[in-house]
Amino acid sequence: MLIIGEKINATLPGVREIIISRDSHALARFARDQATAGADFIDVNVGTGSGTREDEIEAMRWAVKTIVAEVEVPLCIDSSDPLVLKAGLEAAGERAGLINSTKGTTENLDQVLPLALDYGTSVVALAMDEQGIPKSVEGRLKACNTVAEACEKRGIPLERILFDPLVLPLSTDITQGMCTLETLQEIRSRFPAAGTAMGLSNISFGLPSRKRINEAFLHLAIFAGLGAAIMDPMNRDMVGAVRTAEVIVGRDRHCRRYTRFFRKTQVSSTRTEPV
Repeated sequence: MLIIGEKINATLPGVREIIISRDSHALARFARDQATAGADFIDVNVGTGSGTREDEIEAMRWAVKTIVAEVEVPLCIDSSDPLVLKAGLEAAGERAGLINSTKGTTENLDQVLPLALDYGTSVVALAMDEQGIPKSVEGRLKACNTVAEACEKRGIPLERILFDPLVLPLSTDITQGMCTLETLQEIRSRFPAAGTAMGLSNISFGLPSRKRINEAFLHLAIFAGLGAAIMDPMNRDMVGAVRTAEVIVGRDRHCRRYTRFFRKTQVSSTRTEPV
């Protein structure tokens, strides 16, 4: 399964300060640590919630240039503003691998899909429409179908789309875990050429022992067809959960990724034990 490193996100207080202060050394460290931990993509979101659109565009250019000078991992350019996306794609050049994100609305698809064509990237497509995140499986699949039709019209193959079924907190609606998992299964059935991607931690918001819920949900999501996760690649427990689930569902030929990960983890743990 692909791991999209989530740590460079300006909604996190520490990262917000790094973006505002243009701390290149700290930003490079975030990128380097995620790359070293094995991230397949590094997500870059510089939306601090303050300043103007031009400020965010400039911040995206700065962040992307800083990161591509530090690591060779492809980037996932993350913004709800198409102009910010474009700035990031331009700065990334050949390192631009993924756009996060579009959704099932005509306006957004008309703005984002041309960028995917121009820069040759894949796209995370959210299962939502003009009314927001549908509460039902069929509502989310309808939004996915809107995206699929728009891609077909523009000549973008579904192989370059990663549908995000979205997840709402169990603490606010106990049915939403199963809704997300069933949506994942239906996406794999109805759009077999497409990929899937999802953030995980929202499932446990507002509940105790969030780690337990996140790991259990990850196992179930991989079984249901999840192909990429937006997560912390330095979180050994979550990466371990990925490697374990991959073995169980038969995605890890000869269990090699599982074995390598846990051997490396054991060696690292031994080295950090007090003498």
